[in-house]
Amino acid sequence: MTDETAPAARSGDVPFPGKPVRGSTTGRPIMAAFDLLGRRWVLRVLWELRRGPVGFRALQQRCDDVSPTVLNTRLSELRDAGLIEQDEFKAHRLTLLGQDLQEALSPLQAWSERWARGTR
Repeated sequence: MTDETAPAARSGDVPFPGKPVRGSTTGRPIMAAFDLLGRRWVLRVLWELRRGPVGFRALQQRCDDVSPTVLNTRLSELRDAGLIEQDEFKAHRLTLLGQDLQEALSPLQAWSERWARGTR
């Protein structure tokens, strides 16, 4: 991907800032992000890619054997959104924009650890 901030292809149902998304007609970027990240398996896929490229079968196994159809759909949506790409070996990896998202989510990881400790 040459421009990490502007995905080239935009699939019909992939949420993007500036267009209506589930739960919002405003097109606000945060609402589009909530729509995308709220889809089943999206956060798990992104989480599993945080440490580097992963092939399809290995990613499927890491995601508790999510169905191949669902995984393919989520990977396609994440590619269209500019968060992941495939390398020369067909492994999936985070783009710079995807890495930025991981950084943005890291405080949530820290909070979840505090939450877990507080509920024991």
